Formats: sequence, C-alpha cells, structure tokens
Amino acid sequence: MKNIIKFLFLTIMITSCEKDLNINTDPNTPTGVDKSFILTAAQGSIATVIGGDLTNLGGFLAQYHTQAPSASQYLSIDSYNMNTDYANRLWSELYAGGLNDLKYVKEVAEDENDTGSYLIATVLQAYTYQVLTDLFGSIPYSESLLGSQNINPAPDAGEVIYPALIASIDDALTKYKNDPVPSTVGKQDVIYNANMDDWIKFANTLKLKMYLRMAYTTLANPAAVNTLMAENNFITSDAKFSVYSAVLEENKNNPFYDVQIDRIGDVNNIASLSLLNFYVDNNDPRIDAVYRKNATNAHRGIDQGDRNSYGGSILATAFSRPNIVFNTPVYFMTVSESNFLQAEALIRYAAGAGASAKYNAGVLSSFLTYKLTAAQANALTAPGGAYAYVPSANVETALRQVMVQKWASLAYINNIEAFFEISRTKYPEIVTFGTQNYTIGNLIVSRNSVLPGGQTPKSLFYPDNEVTRNTSLQQKGSLTEKIWWDKK
Repeated sequence: MKNIIKFLFLTIMITSCEKDLNINTDPNTPTGVDKSFILTAAQGSIATVIGGDLTNLGGFLAQYHTQAPSASQYLSIDSYNMNTDYANRLWSELYAGGLNDLKYVKEVAEDENDTGSYLIATVLQAYTYQVLTDLFGSIPYSESLLGSQNINPAPDAGEVIYPALIASIDDALTKYKNDPVPSTVGKQDVIYNANMDDWIKFANTLKLKMYLRMAYTTLANPAAVNTLMAENNFITSDAKFSVYSAVLEENKNNPFYDVQIDRIGDVNNIASLSLLNFYVDNNDPRIDAVYRKNATNAHRGIDQGDRNSYGGSILATAFSRPNIVFNTPVYFMTVSESNFLQAEALIRYAAGAGASAKYNAGVLSSFLTYKLTAAQANALTAPGGAYAYVPSANVETALRQVMVQKWASLAYINNIEAFFEISRTKYPEIVTFGTQNYTIGNLIVSRNSVLPGGQTPKSLFYPDNEVTRNTSLQQKGSLTEKIWWDKK
C-alpha cells in the first residue's frame, strides 16, 4: 500500500497489459475509486506477503530451504533468532494494505447492495486475519481498521478471533444467498473473476480449515465439520494470484523471485535435506518442480542449518534452489490442500470412511498444480507405492500420512501454511539430529539454533513499529510462545 499511482497502474495492467506497474505493492485506499480496483490492490497486498516474506520465512520453518553457507542474509531466521523488527513490513502490508482496502470494498458493496462483492471481500478479510493470528497469536481485530477513531486498538485472543471470522463468513454467505447479487468487480477479481460459485467454495474451504485448526482445542466442532462435509462444496480450482509478468521486469514479477532471486542474486536459499531427501528417497518427480538443480545438473542440499559443516566459499549454485520463476503464481489455497483437509475431517470425525480417496485426490491435485501428470501421482499412491494410503483405526497414525503429504505438497505453493500445520499436528515430527528418517518425513532442529533445549519458533514477535505506536499492544517474551490452537 504505497501510492495511488501504483494502484492505477495495477488496474491498467490487468485490463490492458500495460507495462508500467509495480505489482508487489499497493496504494493507500483512495476515496471515490471504484471498489473493483481496490479489490485488485487488496489481493495484490495479500499475495505480496504470502508469496514474498512468508514464502521465505515459511521455507525455513517448514524446512524446504536453509541458509547457503556462503551467505548470511537470513541466518537470523535459520538460527531461530528473528528480532522485533522482522515483521514490520508484512504487518503493515496486511493491515494498512490488504485489510484496509477490503474494508473499503465491503463498505461500498454494502452501500450498493452488491452482496457478491461483499462476500468476496469478507472471505478475503477472514483469510488475512487468520494468517495474522496464526503468526502472532493475539492481534488487533475487533478494534482494528478504525483509523483516528482508535489509534491504540487492543488485541483480541485467537480463540475469540476464529469464531468471529467464521461468523463473519456465515453472515456474508447468508446475505448473498438471501439476495444473490452477482459481484460487479468482474476481471478485477484476479483470483476467480467474480465467479460467485467459486467464492462460496472458497468460503467453505476456509471455514473447514479453521475448524480443523481448532481440532486439538476445546473449540473443536465436529458437528460443524460434518455439516460442511455433507454439503461437499469445496474449491475445485486453485485460488491463486497469477498476473505477474511472464518476462523479467523488475517489480512486476512473483514477489519471492523479485526479491530473493533477481534483486539479492539467488545466493541465500538452498534446499534443505528434510524435503529434498524425502523426494529423492521416494522417487518423487515433484523434486524437479520444487527445486532447480545445481551447477552440475544434480540435486544437492544440506541438513537444516548445517552451514558450518561447509566452507564459506561454497556458493549457492552448488546446491538445489527454489524453482520459482518470473510469473510463478502465489497460491492462497489449492485443491490439494482442500482434499487433505477433507481427508483429515473424515479421519477425525467419520472413522476414516472415504479418507483414502480424499488423500489420493490430495496427492493427485498436488502433482497437477506442479504441472506433473496424473500417472506420476497414481504410481506413488497405488497399492505398493511409496505413498499408498494405509487405513488405521488410530486417528493419529492415519492422520500422519495425510499431514506428511500435505507438507510435501505445499513447498513453494504456500510455505507458511506448511509451518502452521507442522505446529498444529506435529507432523512431520521434529526429531533429534542423527535419528531423522527423511524417507518417511522428519524434521530436525536447525543445526545453528540459538534456542535452548531443542525448542523451535512457534510464533513471531509483534513488529517493533506497531508496539511503539500502539500502547495497547505489549511485546511477547519469546518466539517459543505457542499459538492458542497449538495444544498437541
């Protein structure tokens, strides 16, 4: 959210392929501008964070990549030593950018009785708040986005925010169903082109995700999950932001590519053996979709954080690196994720009936998102295949298979979502170095961790900029403070 000129360029690009656009930032919400343009800017803000900062952060925490020995740009993340300045940019982009813009869209849509656009904006707001509270824990919610009316918004606890978000989605769905006015934003909705059936499916899938994230808490709601499962109306196409330039043009490309590969020079992020060896050991062709081979046309990685075992002169080009290009989409949610959510729901609340089919569909959808083939996926999930589903009466035993595959499917699709799910379910397990079995899916504590006792980060510090300005927000004591749903 930087300036109105950039925003207008974004609008021009999407409607006429104009080239003068920095798509990775967004404007301050201007009054009197068509809400469809503001919606595009909001989606761009969210994509910038999910596909940029959180792809980088999540890649370290989910052990998709680690710090190259010859560089140190992200050593603080790899060693679990992020400070209070780390989240300044992403917090500002999501609050002052995406959420503020979506509030404007909702207000205008309500004035115009555009129940379709109101639903789209509400669902995207819920998605964004969910990411924020899963990252930080308690955050400003009920008192947020009030501008000068409240410059010190108090934080709400995550266990209060989640039910409120679900209620807001249900309210928007009811408004639309009672008065189904199609959204007027058209192609300015660059995710689903204002197709309301797709947005209803997105809303249902997001609700399912939030209900399952509460599965280990006292707010677990099997009845609500089973109702959603009975309706069976979840996303059937990936929700993605994909209007990036197909050629190298600074500030117009995928945000991770734009910063990490183009600007910084592709010197930091190299493959972690946690995922690389999982793919190698299981003969998984996703390895070439997720990682680029090294300078000798081979795949090579290191154990998470083990840079000190390698000479500082060994460049990143000696290792496999993230396979993100100019126009790689940023994925908000995928069909694969939806299928794995449904598999989990069936395992938890339906004695596993039908879970195998949803698990297989999750693997298949992952391969298709990576532009691989159904035959490649089916070969691995078929009886006797490396990923063949084995039913179990033990919920956790059955669930582990789903969550390991979910982790393997989210690499550079939605890295931060993988971190959330590892924190919630403890799959793949974090084991003592030397005992890991990468073939079945294991993680280790980063070899250069500064945290004592084998601890790993569970949440982020609040950004120093916000704590300084907002007297109602008190800084937390440690990165190891758990998110409220982390009860296992």
